[in-house]
Amino acid sequence: LLLYLPVPALAQDDTDARLHDGIARSLQSYTRLTIFDDVTAHVQNRVVTISGKVTMPFKKDEIARRLADVSGVVEVRNEVTVLPVSIEDDDLRKRVARAIYGNPAFYRYAAMQRPPIHIIVENGGVTLTGVVPTDVERALARSLATGRGERSVTCALRTESASRQG
Repeated sequence: LLLYLPVPALAQDDTDARLHDGIARSLQSYTRLTIFDDVTAHVQNRVVTISGKVTMPFKKDEIARRLADVSGVVEVRNEVTVLPVSIEDDDLRKRVARAIYGNPAFYRYAAMQRPPIHIIVENGGVTLTGVVPTDVERALARSLATGRGERSVTCALRTESASRQG
Protein backbone atom coordinates (compact mmCIF):
# COMPACT_ATOMS: atom_id res chain seq x y z
CA LEU A 1 0.00 0.00 0.00
CA LEU A 2 1.42 3.35 -1.02
CA LEU A 3 0.24 6.60 0.42
CA TYR A 4 0.46 9.64 -1.77
CA LEU A 5 -0.01 13.13 -0.43
CA PRO A 6 -0.26 16.04 -2.78
CA VAL A 7 3.03 17.90 -2.84
CA PRO A 8 1.36 21.27 -2.19
CA ALA A 9 -0.13 19.90 1.06
CA LEU A 10 3.28 18.79 2.28
CA ALA A 11 4.83 22.08 1.23
CA GLN A 12 2.04 24.01 2.97
CA ASP A 13 2.53 22.08 6.23
CA ASP A 14 6.25 22.86 6.09
CA THR A 15 5.55 26.54 5.37
CA ASP A 16 3.05 26.74 8.24
CA ALA A 17 5.54 25.09 10.61
CA ARG A 18 8.25 27.61 9.68
CA LEU A 19 5.74 30.45 9.98
CA HIS A 20 4.66 29.21 13.41
CA ASP A 21 8.28 29.37 14.59
CA GLY A 22 8.59 32.96 13.34
CA ILE A 23 5.27 33.90 14.94
CA ALA A 24 6.35 32.34 18.25
CA ARG A 25 9.64 34.29 18.16
CA SER A 26 7.78 37.52 17.42
CA LEU A 27 5.38 36.97 20.33
CA GLN A 28 8.26 36.06 22.68
CA SER A 29 10.15 39.21 21.78
CA TYR A 30 7.15 41.50 22.32
CA THR A 31 8.18 43.08 25.62
CA ARG A 32 4.80 44.61 26.47
CA LEU A 33 3.17 41.23 27.13
CA THR A 34 3.10 40.59 30.87
CA ILE A 35 1.95 37.82 33.19
CA PHE A 36 -1.46 39.50 33.05
CA ASP A 37 -1.82 38.89 29.29
CA ASP A 38 -2.23 35.62 27.41
CA VAL A 39 -1.96 35.45 23.61
CA THR A 40 -1.76 32.36 21.43
CA ALA A 41 -1.36 32.01 17.68
CA HIS A 42 -2.45 29.34 15.22
CA VAL A 43 -1.18 29.14 11.63
CA GLN A 44 -3.05 27.47 8.80
CA ASN A 45 -2.41 28.06 5.10
CA ARG A 46 -0.21 31.06 6.02
CA VAL A 47 -3.14 32.71 7.83
CA VAL A 48 -2.38 33.53 11.46
CA THR A 49 -5.23 33.55 13.95
CA ILE A 50 -4.39 35.14 17.28
CA SER A 51 -6.58 34.78 20.34
CA GLY A 52 -6.40 35.40 24.05
CA LYS A 53 -6.76 38.35 26.38
CA VAL A 54 -4.72 41.47 26.96
CA THR A 55 -4.96 44.27 29.51
CA MET A 56 -4.65 47.21 27.08
CA PRO A 57 -6.14 47.89 23.62
CA PHE A 58 -2.81 49.00 22.11
CA LYS A 59 -1.34 45.52 22.80
CA LYS A 60 -4.02 43.85 20.68
CA ASP A 61 -3.26 46.15 17.75
CA GLU A 62 0.54 46.09 18.11
CA ILE A 63 0.66 42.29 18.25
CA ALA A 64 -1.44 41.99 15.10
CA ARG A 65 0.84 44.46 13.28
CA ARG A 66 3.98 42.63 14.44
CA LEU A 67 2.67 39.27 13.26
CA ALA A 68 1.51 40.67 9.92
CA ASP A 69 5.13 41.73 9.34
CA VAL A 70 6.45 38.17 9.71
CA SER A 71 7.66 37.04 6.30
CA GLY A 72 5.19 34.66 4.64
CA VAL A 73 2.07 35.70 6.56
CA VAL A 74 -0.79 36.42 4.16
CA GLU A 75 -3.41 37.43 6.74
CA VAL A 76 -3.81 37.98 10.48
CA ARG A 77 -7.16 37.30 12.09
CA ASN A 78 -7.21 39.15 15.37
CA GLU A 79 -9.51 37.45 17.88
CA VAL A 80 -7.72 38.87 20.94
CA THR A 81 -10.04 40.50 23.45
CA VAL A 82 -9.21 43.41 25.70
CA LEU A 83 -9.97 42.90 29.38
CA PRO A 84 -12.30 45.48 30.93
CA VAL A 85 -10.71 48.34 32.85
CA SER A 86 -11.30 47.75 36.54
CA ILE A 87 -9.49 48.91 39.67
CA GLU A 88 -10.82 45.83 41.49
CA ASP A 89 -9.45 43.50 38.81
CA ASP A 90 -6.09 45.31 38.87
CA ASP A 91 -5.88 44.87 42.64
CA LEU A 92 -6.84 41.20 42.36
CA ARG A 93 -4.16 40.64 39.69
CA LYS A 94 -1.53 42.01 42.05
CA ARG A 95 -2.76 39.94 45.01
CA VAL A 96 -2.75 36.71 43.00
CA ALA A 97 0.65 37.47 41.45
CA ARG A 98 2.16 38.15 44.89
CA ALA A 99 0.64 34.96 46.27
CA ILE A 100 1.98 32.79 43.44
CA TYR A 101 5.33 34.37 42.63
CA GLY A 102 6.00 35.22 46.28
CA ASN A 103 5.79 31.54 47.22
CA PRO A 104 9.20 29.85 47.61
CA ALA A 105 8.12 27.09 45.19
CA PHE A 106 7.81 29.72 42.44
CA TYR A 107 10.73 32.06 43.25
CA ARG A 108 12.70 30.76 40.26
CA TYR A 109 9.83 31.69 37.94
CA ALA A 110 9.48 35.18 39.41
CA ALA A 111 13.09 35.90 38.41
CA MET A 112 12.49 34.89 34.76
CA GLN A 113 12.10 37.45 32.01
CA ARG A 114 8.97 35.57 30.87
CA PRO A 115 7.40 33.84 33.91
CA PRO A 116 5.39 30.80 32.80
CA ILE A 117 2.20 31.36 34.80
CA HIS A 118 -0.19 33.96 33.39
CA ILE A 119 -2.88 35.47 35.60
CA ILE A 120 -5.93 36.59 33.65
CA VAL A 121 -8.50 38.48 35.71
CA GLU A 122 -11.84 39.42 34.23
CA ASN A 123 -14.73 40.77 36.28
CA GLY A 124 -13.35 39.15 39.44
CA GLY A 125 -12.75 35.75 37.84
CA VAL A 126 -9.18 34.44 37.80
CA THR A 127 -7.85 32.15 35.09
CA LEU A 128 -4.34 30.73 35.29
CA THR A 129 -2.74 29.87 31.95
CA GLY A 130 0.69 28.75 30.83
CA VAL A 131 2.87 25.70 31.26
CA VAL A 132 4.49 24.35 34.43
CA PRO A 133 6.66 21.24 34.85
CA THR A 134 4.46 19.18 37.16
CA ASP A 135 0.91 18.56 38.35
CA VAL A 136 2.09 19.49 41.86
CA GLU A 137 3.04 22.99 40.69
CA ARG A 138 -0.20 23.24 38.77
CA ALA A 139 -2.21 22.38 41.89
CA LEU A 140 -0.12 24.67 44.12
CA ALA A 141 -0.60 27.65 41.77
CA ARG A 142 -4.36 27.08 41.78
CA SER A 143 -4.39 26.82 45.56
CA LEU A 144 -2.36 30.02 45.95
CA ALA A 145 -4.72 31.90 43.59
CA THR A 146 -7.70 30.94 45.74
CA GLY A 147 -8.97 33.07 48.62
CA ARG A 148 -7.72 36.40 47.28
CA GLY A 149 -11.15 37.99 46.85
CA GLU A 150 -11.90 36.39 43.49
CA ARG A 151 -15.32 35.24 42.32
CA SER A 152 -13.86 32.08 40.78
CA VAL A 153 -10.57 30.42 39.86
CA THR A 154 -10.08 28.44 36.67
CA CYS A 155 -6.82 26.58 36.35
CA ALA A 156 -6.00 26.20 32.66
CA LEU A 157 -2.31 25.59 33.39
CA ARG A 158 -0.86 22.69 31.44
CA THR A 159 2.06 20.52 32.43
CA GLU A 160 5.10 20.27 30.16
CA SER A 161 4.33 16.63 29.35
CA ALA A 162 0.69 17.42 28.43
CA SER A 163 1.85 20.41 26.40
CA ARG A 164 4.22 18.25 24.33
CA GLN A 165 1.44 15.79 23.56
CA GLY A 166 -0.69 18.45 21.93
